[in-house]
Amino acid sequence: MAQGSELYAVADFCLIPMGTGEPSVAEYIAECQRILEKSGLHFKMHGYGTNLEGPWSAVCKAIGDCHAAVHAKGAPRIATDIRIGTRVDKDIAPGTGNDSKVARVREILEKDTK
Repeated sequence: MAQGSELYAVADFCLIPMGTGEPSVAEYIAECQRILEKSGLHFKMHGYGTNLEGPWSAVCKAIGDCHAAVHAKGAPRIATDIRIGTRVDKDIAPGTGNDSKVARVREILEKDTK
């Protein structure tokens, strides 16, 4: 990271709509995914959340925008768990933070089969 530039954030978040009266929250999560598509940030949904990465302020704004959109869709309450990692000891190419973490672990595991 160049001195003075914004931190690059690699995040994982799980947004949980509450008080909707329905056991499924898929429609609300789909709305959040629409917001993330418009954000221009790199993201990947998984079974219990979404990986998201980009400049710190853009990541936080995108999560906030998801909250606003899910509330607008009718969810009276939302609980969100967020984990965010940053590092300044090496450059991370935009959109590669989560994938490179997984690739590194796979690389280590491949040594077990040799």
